[in-house]
Amino acid sequence: MKSIEKLLPVCALCLGLFTSCISNKKMIYLQGATQEYAVPQEIKDYFELKVQPDDQLAISVSSKDAELLARFNNNTLIGGGNNSQTGTNTVNVSSGVSYFRVNKNGDIEFPIFGTIHVGGMTTGEISALIQNRMIGEGYINDAVVNTKIMSFKVTVMGDVKAPGTQTYQGERLTILEALGKAGDLTNTAHRNNVLVIREENGLRKAYEINLLDNQAVFNSPAYYLQQNDVIYVQPNKSQRVKGSTSYTWLSVGSTVVGMIVSIVSLIVALKR
Repeated sequence: MKSIEKLLPVCALCLGLFTSCISNKKMIYLQGATQEYAVPQEIKDYFELKVQPDDQLAISVSSKDAELLARFNNNTLIGGGNNSQTGTNTVNVSSGVSYFRVNKNGDIEFPIFGTIHVGGMTTGEISALIQNRMIGEGYINDAVVNTKIMSFKVTVMGDVKAPGTQTYQGERLTILEALGKAGDLTNTAHRNNVLVIREENGLRKAYEINLLDNQAVFNSPAYYLQQNDVIYVQPNKSQRVKGSTSYTWLSVGSTVVGMIVSIVSLIVALKR
């Protein structure tokens, strides 16, 4: 009887080992961040989206004189009326207005000015370019131009709770925010090699990010996401192929050990 009782903690330990295949160290994000950022540090690489081919741009112009805007207004340009004092135009996305589409060469067709190259520029640079031309060429002396990317989307795939394509109105989006919107990773997902696929300047690049390492996350070129990025979260091997040998033996082993623990516990209880 004593020998059986001695087996009970051993069996319980085995069950614990079988059912605790993923340790805390393989689950906790941004390990070391508490110590690393106990003293605030400067953010070295800040987000700044660059316009790419096939982007959709909303470009709004404000002026005190609505008549001066008339020559530039068409169905792809939104005039801002008398908002030049604040420079905070509200882009009207519900009135059927279409946006400026950036072609494969990085150009848009703008009223009066014709073809303007915007590929590789930030929205601030585009606004400054158009505004300076309007003022410099005498069209609108008090012009205030605002540009916004309306096609900022990323796709999250793989072992997350809510995969799919996400769209955003702003220009700042981190990989942590995108994964959070996707419901976070499941318990079976690999956290040390999340893949980000990016198309930039006619090239396709791939970045791997270890979510467990705070420096690997914050220092990654893919920490701030860009238009059309694809995030892929890999499942672990047993989850990838549930019919695999490792998955089968793990399931069977857990069941057998659990049964042994239950039987031994019952025997000990009856003998007492």
